[in-house]
Amino acid sequence: MKLPVLIAAPLFLLCAQVLAQAAAPPALESDTVTAFVAVNLLTMETERVLPGQTVLVEHGKIAAIGAALPIPAGARIVDGHGSAFLSPGLADMHTHSDTSGDLKVYLANGVTTVLNMGEASNGFIAQVRPEVNRGKIAGPHVYASFMVDGSPRYGHFVVSNAEQARAVVGLAKTNGYDFIKVYNNLSPESFTALADEGRKQHMPLVGHGVTAVGLERQLDAGQVMVAHAEEFMYTTFFHPGQDGKPAPADAAPDSAEIPAAIAFVKRNHAFVTADLNTYATIARQWGKPAVVERYLQMPEARYLAPDRRLQWRGEDYARRHGDLGARLAFLQLFTKQMADAGVALIAGTDAPTIPGLVPGYSLHDDLQELEQAGLSRYQALAAATRVPGEMIRQSLPNAEAFGTIKAGSRADLILSEKNPLDDLATLRTPLGVMANGNWYPQTALQALLEQVAGKYRSAFVP
Repeated sequence: MKLPVLIAAPLFLLCAQVLAQAAAPPALESDTVTAFVAVNLLTMETERVLPGQTVLVEHGKIAAIGAALPIPAGARIVDGHGSAFLSPGLADMHTHSDTSGDLKVYLANGVTTVLNMGEASNGFIAQVRPEVNRGKIAGPHVYASFMVDGSPRYGHFVVSNAEQARAVVGLAKTNGYDFIKVYNNLSPESFTALADEGRKQHMPLVGHGVTAVGLERQLDAGQVMVAHAEEFMYTTFFHPGQDGKPAPADAAPDSAEIPAAIAFVKRNHAFVTADLNTYATIARQWGKPAVVERYLQMPEARYLAPDRRLQWRGEDYARRHGDLGARLAFLQLFTKQMADAGVALIAGTDAPTIPGLVPGYSLHDDLQELEQAGLSRYQALAAATRVPGEMIRQSLPNAEAFGTIKAGSRADLILSEKNPLDDLATLRTPLGVMANGNWYPQTALQALLEQVAGKYRSAFVP
């Protein structure tokens, strides 16, 4: 979304914060084989549920699946008792979280993969992220994007010409980023250089619609993902006015334009972030300061860092004028038509930069919004499991497979009481989660939440 991000703290302060927030290694590390037995398996390769299965996990990867597998001696047993369901862990493919506290909250919500979409601190990328991905700090597997813009308007890293753009790609690669995120105000020259150098350096482009280029040309040039479905409203769809006057800023496009946009997305095999809950959350607070205060009183807001709470109060959505209802309805229709046409949709939230979007919790809200827009539960869940795995594997060929349950894939797993395809809400209260080689039963997940809430409460105690 088009809003500034807080400037990172100096590195020495960040290191102190990291040490304070980092969890001790969990008690149930994957130094032995883990056997999930008597589970009903939703692999997400299809909608079919396989009853009474055993899944063996070794060294953080799925080693074998079957109805009658022998259990290795000394294996840790997680018993589904024939009633629990095992499905892939969830992925939030648009976050701006860069603290270990946020990552614990994601994990407690069953989120086992996140894509940081820009401006994470150097300390997070260089120190926290590797430790999380190795399973030494509790959290989801983290991928990261380096954000680049063409002006300082939104407070982002700026390049002003092709030479600088090419240099940035190499710098981002050296520092461990996976993607280059393009932003609104890049020049065509800079965008073209980013796309060309990105191909050479194996640093794919993701991000916004660039005003001076347009999404169709961006995807034709190789951009693999559009970071918000609403970006099409800014750079693709036409906004007609009346009587020769410009259209109001909150006017919705004509739905007759949707098929042409879908056509160029599919032509390029691109991915689109289906962030309906993000836009719906903005629409609810547009011009309504009281709504932001209600967001701050939500039970899950206790897992929000104090500086984020202050940031929420300072955002200007509540001071805007107009009504985004028509645009939200258009995005719901657009998302439904993309899903029906086979566009590769991925779930993402923009948490926690926007008031109302708490890490982890907002992803479940996004799945609910997708279902309410008319997507099937399988389509909605695929956007948070299988399709993110496809995006990463297509974009980063050396990355581990994830997003479905099959031999050789990363063991990102959620154990739930019910079948998610009957009720997606069952994933809000997982019986346990496996991520980065570690198994976290429900009690451990709750302990992570209490640890985060306790730390933030202590910030207000003299």
